[in-house]
Amino acid sequence: MLRFVEETGSTNADMLALVEQGAPEGTWLRAGRQTGGRGRMGRVWESPTGNLYCSTLVRIGPNDPLPHTLALVTANAVHALVAPLCAGQARIKWPNDLLVDGAKIAGILLERVGDAIVIGIGINVAGHPTHLDRSVTSLAAQGADDAQAGALLERLAQLFAHWLAIWRAQGLDPVRTHWLLNAHPTGTAMRVVQPDGEVVEGAFDTLDRQGMLILRLANGQSRAIHAGDIILT
Repeated sequence: MLRFVEETGSTNADMLALVEQGAPEGTWLRAGRQTGGRGRMGRVWESPTGNLYCSTLVRIGPNDPLPHTLALVTANAVHALVAPLCAGQARIKWPNDLLVDGAKIAGILLERVGDAIVIGIGINVAGHPTHLDRSVTSLAAQGADDAQAGALLERLAQLFAHWLAIWRAQGLDPVRTHWLLNAHPTGTAMRVVQPDGEVVEGAFDTLDRQGMLILRLANGQSRAIHAGDIILT
């Protein structure tokens, strides 16, 4: 079920409220504009009209893979939607971003309440901020001038359902394998700022079987990263 509102504070906040009201899995909410959009770690997500702001929910069952790995499911779906529309190369950046030639075009935010994971997705369709301290792009800037948020959501919902079914039926392995094919290559230099402020530098090695990033340090050792900001260097 796809719902649309012209304006709201945050589609994730609205979806969290709908979860409490018993909304079923497969519900999608799209807003034409958000006044309080947010990204990971409480960051503001600018939300002008014309871009895609949406949220959905997954009800976690007893036999499902680890809930946080839904970030990989979502990233695979968003990549499949965006990559064919871009002039540049779209790649997934752990944990929740999509970049085109190094510029951010989409972000993902997971939040949990009870047995539900709410997944927020923001995709720059018609425009993107120009005053940030990092490179950002949009589908329009990538040559997809005719892309429309409503039609994109319909396709995204189909792609997400496809990858969610694989995640449930076959486990994380095929999802992880596909993610790795479309993410930053092995050996990509990166700096990780962890939630406690510690900074770790190394090179991307792989994802482990739980979806954690494995960083290869300069001394040859490996380190599992559970959360943090990734800066490609």
